[in-house]
Amino acid sequence: MSAVFNFTFVPWFRSVAPYIHKFRNQTFVIGLTGEAIAAGKLQSIAQDLALIQAMGVKIVLVHGFRPQVNEQLAAKGHEARYSHGIRITDSVALDCAQEAAGQLRYEIEAAFSQGLPNTPMAGATVRVISGNFLTARPVGIMDGVDFQHSGVVRKVDVGGIQRTLDMGALVLLSPFGFSPTGEAFNLAMEEVATSVAIALRADKLIFLTEVPGIRMQPGEPKGDDNPIDTELPLAAAQKLMATLPTAQQPTDTGFYLQHCIKACQAGVERSHILPFAVDGSLLLEVYVHDGIGTMVIDEKLEELREATIDDVGGILQLIEPFEKDGTLVKRDRTEIERDIQTYTIIEHDGVIFGCAALYPYPEARTAEMAAVTVSPQSQGTGDGEKLLKRIEQRARAAGLESIFVLTTRTMHWFIKRGFVPTEPDWLPEARKRKYNWDRKSQVLVKKLV
Repeated sequence: MSAVFNFTFVPWFRSVAPYIHKFRNQTFVIGLTGEAIAAGKLQSIAQDLALIQAMGVKIVLVHGFRPQVNEQLAAKGHEARYSHGIRITDSVALDCAQEAAGQLRYEIEAAFSQGLPNTPMAGATVRVISGNFLTARPVGIMDGVDFQHSGVVRKVDVGGIQRTLDMGALVLLSPFGFSPTGEAFNLAMEEVATSVAIALRADKLIFLTEVPGIRMQPGEPKGDDNPIDTELPLAAAQKLMATLPTAQQPTDTGFYLQHCIKACQAGVERSHILPFAVDGSLLLEVYVHDGIGTMVIDEKLEELREATIDDVGGILQLIEPFEKDGTLVKRDRTEIERDIQTYTIIEHDGVIFGCAALYPYPEARTAEMAAVTVSPQSQGTGDGEKLLKRIEQRARAAGLESIFVLTTRTMHWFIKRGFVPTEPDWLPEARKRKYNWDRKSQVLVKKLV
C-alpha cells in the first residue's frame, strides 16, 4: 500500500509544484455564497483556504448570506423581496441582514480557528481580520422600485486591505458598506467581490457557487465527457452573455458570468465559477491543469512559442519522466542550454506542457524532430499536433524538404500524421554516425513538399 501511495503521490506533488511557485504572493478574492455555508461546506472550504494561504497566497474572503437572511425574514413572518436580481432591503430586512452577517462572521472565524491534531488545520495559524473597508451608496429607485437600504460599492479601502494582507492575515468582508454619514447598506456579495478584485488588481476572482460552471454551448467541441466549459475567453463570454436573458436568480447562467466579465474587462485576468458541492473544488481549480469549473480569461493562456534560456528548467522537468522510462534519449542541462534555440514549447499559465526540437541537416535538405514531449496532463488535447505543425513551419521556412523522427514507442502517432517508416540507412550521414543500433529506433520521414 505504501509503495502504491508513493507511486501516485510523488508525481502528483511534483505536478502541483509549478502552481505553488506561480501563485506565491498573488492575491485571490473569493466570493463564498451563503448557500455553501447553509449546505455545511464551511469547514472543508476553510481548510482548503488555509492550505492555499499557507502556500503564500493572499486571500480576501467575501461571504454571502442570501439564505440566512431569508430564514431570518421567514422567522419574523416577513417576505423576501427582489427586483432586478437585487434584494429590496427595508428596515426589517436590514435588521435580518445584520443579524445574519454577525452570526456568519462568528462561524467563519471559528472555522479558521480550528487546530485539532490529525486534521488539515493542525498547526495552522490563520488570522482573520474584518473591517469597514467598503464605502457604499444607495441603489436608489430603479424603474419605480425603491431599494431602500440596498446599496452598491462606492469605494474600496485598497490601502487598508493591502496592509492587512501584507501582515499575513486573511481579510474577511461581509456584504455591507457604510456611507460617510454612517448609514449601513446591504450589498450583493457578487458585486462586493468583483469591486474588491478590481480595486486590488487581484490575480484571481473566484466564486464558490450553487452552479458547476458555464455549460458548453451547442456547436462547441467537447474534448471529453465534461459538459462544463473550463476555459472561456473574454470575447466568447461576452458573446454568450449577449444572448442570455437578464439574470435574476443565482442559478441563471449569466448571474455570476456577468461579474466575471466585468472583472476581466477591468484587468483581473482570471475569474472562476466553481461548484461548492464538489469537495476540494478550490484546490482542483487552482492546482490542477484543467480545473473543475469555468475560468473566464481576458486572453488565451496557452502560448505556442520558441523557447528561451529561461525555459531550460521547465523543459528538463517535462522530459525527465519520459527519459526515465526509456521513451526519450537522456539529455542533460548543458545540451539543452546549447540547443535551446531549436526548441518550440507550449506554455499554459506559465507552465510548460509540451516541447519539440528541430535539428536541421541542410546538406540533406531535412531535419530531425526530436525530444517530442507532451505532459500526461494535456495529452489528447491537440498539443502534439500544434507542436508538429509549428516544427513543420520552421522546417519549411528553412527551405527543407522533409522532417524525420526516431522513436521506439510512438511510431503509430507519427504514421497517422503522415510519417512513413524507412530504414536507418536513409538518415543523413552526420545523423547516421550518431544512430544507436542497440536502441533500434524506428526511423519515420514526412515529406514537406
